[in-house]
Amino acid sequence: MDFLKELEGKRVHDPLIHFQSKTDMAAAKTTRRILVPGPVIVGAGPSGLAAAACLKEKGIPSLILERANCIASLWELKTYDRLRLHLPKKFCELILMPFPADFPTYPTKQQFLGYLKAYAERFDLKPAFNTTVVSAKYDTCSGLWLVKTLGLKNEEEIEYVCQWLIVATGENAEEVVPEFEGTKDFGGPIVHTSSYKSGEMFREKKVLVVGCGNSGMEVCLDLCNYNAKPSLVVKDSVHILPQEILGISTFGLSMWLLKWFPMRLVDRFLLLVSRFLLGDTARFGIHRPRRGPLELKSVTGKTPVLDIGTLAKIRSGHIKVCKAIKQVKHQSVEFIDGKVESFDAIILATGYRSNVMSWLKETSMFSEKNGLPRKAFPNGWKGESGLYSVGFTQRGLLGASMDAKRIAEDIEHRRKAEKATHIMPRLVTCASPLAQP
Repeated sequence: MDFLKELEGKRVHDPLIHFQSKTDMAAAKTTRRILVPGPVIVGAGPSGLAAAACLKEKGIPSLILERANCIASLWELKTYDRLRLHLPKKFCELILMPFPADFPTYPTKQQFLGYLKAYAERFDLKPAFNTTVVSAKYDTCSGLWLVKTLGLKNEEEIEYVCQWLIVATGENAEEVVPEFEGTKDFGGPIVHTSSYKSGEMFREKKVLVVGCGNSGMEVCLDLCNYNAKPSLVVKDSVHILPQEILGISTFGLSMWLLKWFPMRLVDRFLLLVSRFLLGDTARFGIHRPRRGPLELKSVTGKTPVLDIGTLAKIRSGHIKVCKAIKQVKHQSVEFIDGKVESFDAIILATGYRSNVMSWLKETSMFSEKNGLPRKAFPNGWKGESGLYSVGFTQRGLLGASMDAKRIAEDIEHRRKAEKATHIMPRLVTCASPLAQP
């Protein structure tokens, strides 16, 4: 962070700023303002690292702000121990640096984290950790972004001033925790998968897993390995595909087929092969959507589940499939079909969501409904006034790398254009917008 230039003095000492009230002046005394000569990147996950690396390759410095105390905090702090990449490594490597050749096809959680740490070291990326962005707004008068942050103990407030803002907090910034009637009466542990590490603490217990995505299915499998008795709530229809078809990644095969055949034809092929390899999932209470898996992903962003052995446990009776929850009772759950079963614990595999709209004071680029870019892929990476997004493509790490490359190229082009025309943003030439805390 040695490239940062701290503006002299506190806000109150800035002769170009005139405060509208004593409240503004009091707030300014506790806030430092720092000018960043490159983009500010919010989030030090894989997407943020990829964006910073692409910028660095072009000689453009950046500042990464991260609320946690480590890079890739979702992977480091909120994933279970047995997790592996669900897609082959060639589809998950970040731009500019492949995985080590000796890594398995599906790297483990620890291998992936090691790769990300090596990536940060290779490009000398040093995020500002324990720094939470509480607001980011564009000042039309100066043509700059004002990014307000709080430190670890919410005591030190810093406002970073930059020409470009890159949102890299991703689609999975905060847990989705549904509310069920009677939850307070359950009397046992109710945890989100972000707090689940392994089935060790659930040995011999009856556990209800809510959510049948990749995480919910894998947690059920992990619980079986610890002799727990899991049940899986399947509320909506879902596509389950084999992770591999004749030793070939289903995802990789799908991408290759799409080069030659229309999506609907590829979907028909996938469903036919899945029926042959996995059987009719409807027999177990898991119904498929009307749209094919690739079409559904393209239209809604909903990812098909890649089976790694969970269906076999469902067929054998080790995992029970349940209907949606009607209400929670003491040590039991009532389902919408009227059945009531007892459980010792509930695990919520209900996913995550974007938190962008809680801090970004801008609504033209991101939807207020879901915190994702309003423009569909591949056009959602660029907004107005130097605002960008990376990692919101709903296409995993491959999509994040594509975004990172585009963003770095666009900023490089804009910098060159500014130098050629000698057009630079006005730093602090307006009173009231920049004076407001």
